Amino acid sequence: MKQSLDVLILFALVTARIRIDTLADNVLPQRHEDVRRLVEGWWPGWSLDLLAHPETDPVSMMLIVGAIFLLVLYVVIDFFGPPRRARAVHRLKLVLIYGIIILLVFGKTFLLTNLRHLRGPASYAHDGGVIQTESTIEFFLTGKNPYTEDYTNTPMAQWGFSKYRTALYHYPYLPWTFVSSAPFYLLAQSTIGWFDERWLYLLLFALTLVLTQKLVRRPQEQRIALAVMGLNPILAVSIIFGENDPYVLAWIVLGLWLLQKERPLLGSAALGLACASKPTAWFLVPFWLLFLLRDRWGSALVPPVAQWKGHLASLLRRAWTLPAVALLLIGPWLAWNPDAMYDDVWRWASGQGETGYQIWGWGGSNLVLAFGLVADRFEYWPFVIPGALVSIPLLLALLWRQAKQNTIGLMLYGYSLFLLVFFYLSRFLQPNYLGYILAFLALAVLISDGERRTTNDE
Repeated sequence: MKQSLDVLILFALVTARIRIDTLADNVLPQRHEDVRRLVEGWWPGWSLDLLAHPETDPVSMMLIVGAIFLLVLYVVIDFFGPPRRARAVHRLKLVLIYGIIILLVFGKTFLLTNLRHLRGPASYAHDGGVIQTESTIEFFLTGKNPYTEDYTNTPMAQWGFSKYRTALYHYPYLPWTFVSSAPFYLLAQSTIGWFDERWLYLLLFALTLVLTQKLVRRPQEQRIALAVMGLNPILAVSIIFGENDPYVLAWIVLGLWLLQKERPLLGSAALGLACASKPTAWFLVPFWLLFLLRDRWGSALVPPVAQWKGHLASLLRRAWTLPAVALLLIGPWLAWNPDAMYDDVWRWASGQGETGYQIWGWGGSNLVLAFGLVADRFEYWPFVIPGALVSIPLLLALLWRQAKQNTIGLMLYGYSLFLLVFFYLSRFLQPNYLGYILAFLALAVLISDGERRTTNDE
């Protein structure tokens, strides 16, 4: 049954993806009306009436039907595919997986972007990754500092619940998010007259899928990696509604592919772009740098002092582009107004100041609420203390473990585990963080399997 493991995983992911989307559709009360307005003129009204369904709209239903059809074909091909045509069967399976992803992720995302264009900029989109980021692009193009501006006169002010709109006074992401988006914004505005940040996310997501397939060597693992990356139950939601974790993921996956191609400087530059996008990428840096020294560092956590100079010189030759790219992008904004940038990126996230972010998410921070250690969600509590007490020893242990078997797979495994523990102990463990971690955990396991097999073959 091992040859059908990809069937089991794909089946689980497709059904989970569909069920999550249909549940999410229930919180979009104007969906049915807006979809009818969107398709009127070319979709017969009687067909829309017959397809009316409380859980989803007609367009989404047709995307689901198409995806299930492709899933059925996949299972049939897996069962009847002749072993002597294994390569052709593999390619056909990849085509089917891509088809399912196109329907359930790309199709759904294009539907929501068009519904948003119909309904208004504060609808059918994530607040920070799309609505606020588009406002930062406009600030950037007009010469304003997104970290000193507030968002009370932007579409962000119409999104969500007023009690939790503290982000109206802060932009928590880093400059590459809006700098890289600006050319696409200008192109879209000059051609079709409107822009949605998710178009860039989809473009980078497509790149991620292609590179993921290249990172994993064996056919079955390639199919599993592609399915997990493309139909990740939470990461796909991030694409559809426009959270920016897939954006950061894309730059790191690009860097990993360049590492495999023995291009460490370019790979480190790609990681530098990720680090200039969102702080979640920063935690990969120590694991990345250790991997770059895999031929020199040895199995000790701290090598002899006499070797440090040579290690540093080697590291600079292989990774100077990482800090250079990150500082080139972050530096001007930090120099422009360091306090404003610090306030938006760190002070707000840690719950400090008059408009700090609330205790939120699925992590251990809920214990602080459960035991009444704060008066309300917005009160500051020093999560940094338990976080540091656990995360620093954990980081050292993970690096020591990686030093003993310094591979890309173990590097990503350490990064995934560290992020999981760090965010569990932080002020907020957002659901989208789990989707992001799952993507790296899948790559860690599947790449490690290929690395072990290659070592055994040698």
